[in-house]
Amino acid sequence: MPMGRPRDLQVVATTTDKPEPANGSNALVEYASPAFKEEEEDLEIKLRRIIENVPVRVSNTSGSSAGSGSGDFHQYRQMRRKEQDRLSRMDADYQRRKEVAEFNMRREERMKAAEERTAKKRQKRQKKKQRKMEKKSKLSGEGEEHHKEDSSDGEGDSHDDEEAAK
Repeated sequence: MPMGRPRDLQVVATTTDKPEPANGSNALVEYASPAFKEEEEDLEIKLRRIIENVPVRVSNTSGSSAGSGSGDFHQYRQMRRKEQDRLSRMDADYQRRKEVAEFNMRREERMKAAEERTAKKRQKRQKKKQRKMEKKSKLSGEGEEHHKEDSSDGEGDSHDDEEAAK
């Protein structure tokens, strides 16, 4: 056969005299999916999802030869350094997240305490204002009664004088 361009092939359907299987498939081997329990099926789905989403990374694998070459030690040192850097970054990230979480917790506590103090002082101011208003209304109520008694004895124009004074 000459080496060159491959020849165009033509697909031809053939018929066989074998009887068809009951399910209508003409496969040589029948595949039946295994019967999983519900828990096993969930685990199978989770495992499949993990396998699909987690990348498999293999770098600088050693060969199958028995001896080590002169460059293997340097590769080992490089891989070890990269792994140590990765671990130190993970530790630093963990510490940073831990510090941020502690800071937020302390901040929330401080904000809550400040809000409680503010609410207490606000309540105190409102009580003081309420007492002052009650005292003022009580005094003005007594003063009006006393003033009305005086005006009933005197002239009728005192009511106009009160409005002008206000």
